[in-house]
Amino acid sequence: GKDGKLYVSAVFDCFDLMVLGLAMDTNMKADLCARTMKNACELHTGFRGATVHSDRGKQYTSGLYRDVLSKYGITQSMNSAGGRCHDNARCESMWARMKEELFYSRGGSEIYTVEELKHIIWVYYMSYWNNRRICHSIGGLPPAVKRKRYLDAANSAVGWVPKNKPCKRITHTAASRLGKQPNKATLRSDLDASCG
Repeated sequence: GKDGKLYVSAVFDCFDLMVLGLAMDTNMKADLCARTMKNACELHTGFRGATVHSDRGKQYTSGLYRDVLSKYGITQSMNSAGGRCHDNARCESMWARMKEELFYSRGGSEIYTVEELKHIIWVYYMSYWNNRRICHSIGGLPPAVKRKRYLDAANSAVGWVPKNKPCKRITHTAASRLGKQPNKATLRSDLDASCG
């Protein structure tokens, strides 16, 4: 921005590309990444118990970040050797798309203040990206549509949806753990475990 740098931290679901948590600050310290995880867990209770992959940056290996992961029962994943450029390729691709769509083709980010950038980026991911942006890697659907279709199919396959008792784990953990359309037995066990 014209009055400083802005760092953006996000949690993307690899199953449907949904942005689950987002935080922004003028520095890239551990607190930024910890707030992102807290935001994701508070917005999506099904995120608890998931596996989160990141690069080996010091903010992701910090005690503060790992304490947040532990608090929410999240398993941390990162490559053991470091220096693998394709390790975070999907995430880097999503950052590149955002920069191209919002800034590179419109005069750059330097024409906005940091506060304006925060608003622009928040709206882009939490409104446009999640609900309207067509993503070819998930069948030409917006992430929210992909997620809804998955949950509708899961509930239909199981034939049982609890009344007045929300399911907490099927949204993120089952989808990310399976990486494909689950079978009926897996869905039933996930629903039983999360919905009681």
